[in-house]
Amino acid sequence: MFKHLQKWFVAHFLGRPVQRARLVSKDGRCNIEFGNVEAQSRLIFFVDIWTTVLDLKWRYKMTIFITAFLGSWFFFGLLWYAVAYIHKDLPEFHPSANHTPCVEHINGLTSAFLFSLETQVTIGYGFRCVTEQCGTAIFLLIFQSILGVIINSFMCGAILAKISRPKKRAKTITFSKNAVISKRGGKLCLLIRVANLRKRLLIGSHIYGKLLKTTITPEGETIILDQININFVVDAGNENLFFISPLTIYHVIDHASPFFHMAAETLPQQDFELVVFLDGTVESTSATCQVRTSYIPEEVLWGYRFAPIVSKTKEGKYRVDFHNFSKTVEVETPHCAMCLYNEKDAQARMKRGYDNPNFILSEVSETDDTKM
Repeated sequence: MFKHLQKWFVAHFLGRPVQRARLVSKDGRCNIEFGNVEAQSRLIFFVDIWTTVLDLKWRYKMTIFITAFLGSWFFFGLLWYAVAYIHKDLPEFHPSANHTPCVEHINGLTSAFLFSLETQVTIGYGFRCVTEQCGTAIFLLIFQSILGVIINSFMCGAILAKISRPKKRAKTITFSKNAVISKRGGKLCLLIRVANLRKRLLIGSHIYGKLLKTTITPEGETIILDQININFVVDAGNENLFFISPLTIYHVIDHASPFFHMAAETLPQQDFELVVFLDGTVESTSATCQVRTSYIPEEVLWGYRFAPIVSKTKEGKYRVDFHNFSKTVEVETPHCAMCLYNEKDAQARMKRGYDNPNFILSEVSETDDTKM
């Protein structure tokens, strides 16, 4: 019993890997929070109220939407009730038979609310209407109509803009679960697969990466999120991608790459986060969008390549099998980038005749065979 509990404790606590902190989640959300922001800085969000409303979550946006309309209807309902009360149009004042009210058929707060609703949304049932007896009612009618158009335009525009944001288009761009390191074209490369789930293209697509890691400068300053540019390319470059089928983008691990001094054994012990960005313009709306994802050392597989995903059918169509989208196959790969380049240099020197172990210099003694 004790051994069983000991194994359970080791498996669930001691054997559990340490969860690494990541700035960007796999679905592109940024894991960052701001603390000790001054109150004056927070007021800037209300100055740019349009962007603030667009960035709100749907539950908060719908709460503001409902509150804005119900609040304005009830507020102006109180004003219409006050006009009727001041003009003594209510039944409790027992108006005479020849009394002309400011608003016909307002008998209380409920009817005043209904007239406010009819006025602002321009329903106009015709049962309640403003008369020409008091200018206050005419002015209030004009003011509520103008304010109602402003509230209508702002809230409906915010809902429409929220629905049509290119952020939703980015949901149909997916990256492979893992990144792999293997040889490609005789070079050691870091490869990532990306796919467009829609047949509509992203115009002017551009892909690039940032390596985030903690570095210490020569002056002793510690930079937590130091950014290093990572160039990703396909065979035709990294701009204006023909993004109709899944692409395998790669980063060449050369002497200028931050992965050059890493090896298969030391990679899991590294502390970095590789963030990959894909920018493009949505073809149907001409709006720009950005897709993000990230990879930590545990998600980078050394010595693997991606399984084939595109095939051709008998009907002459190209078929993409997303079952193999993130599937990897183990392949023979150099132990490290430095080993590959040292091997290439050695082979080049052997071809040039330098340091060739098969080349042996033998001395020949000259003899004079000529006799007089």
